[in-house]
Amino acid sequence: MTDPSSLPYRPNVGAALFNHAGKILIARRLEHQAVLSHPWQLPQGGIDPGEDPAIAVMRELREEIGTNAAIILGSIAEWLSYDFPPEIRTSLGTRHRGQRQRWFALRFTGTDDLIRLDADAHQEFSAWRWADLAEIPALAVPFKRHIYERIARDFAVFAKPEGE
Repeated sequence: MTDPSSLPYRPNVGAALFNHAGKILIARRLEHQAVLSHPWQLPQGGIDPGEDPAIAVMRELREEIGTNAAIILGSIAEWLSYDFPPEIRTSLGTRHRGQRQRWFALRFTGTDDLIRLDADAHQEFSAWRWADLAEIPALAVPFKRHIYERIARDFAVFAKPEGE
């Protein structure tokens, strides 16, 4: 058995998508329900080799929620990482220790009808909703909670109605 600490982190981006009212989009995972006690999360996904993280976050929005009608407001300067628990690593069949993420705050520039969870052939979410930013740490799986606490703290400036 491979020691997890010797495995690499998967390069990843995350999207904190805020609407005009300052609410953040959260989505319920479609897969891995049996191993995830907290199925709500923010959109996130892998960075392709050589891909710029800002390009990757827009691509991930399009793939995961069916739209990239958004503008980047800011990002967390450093990369944040988390380790997969053994049962998640097994369930995913991954050869990664966890994920190393670059998080972006974005403003949604479209209307709710543009959000289409079934837009991509590999649908990842079963439902979505707008939430208060302060809610997200409690909704996160325990192994990602420290990341969501950081997002809630660093992106609080974006969690207000547009123009305020």
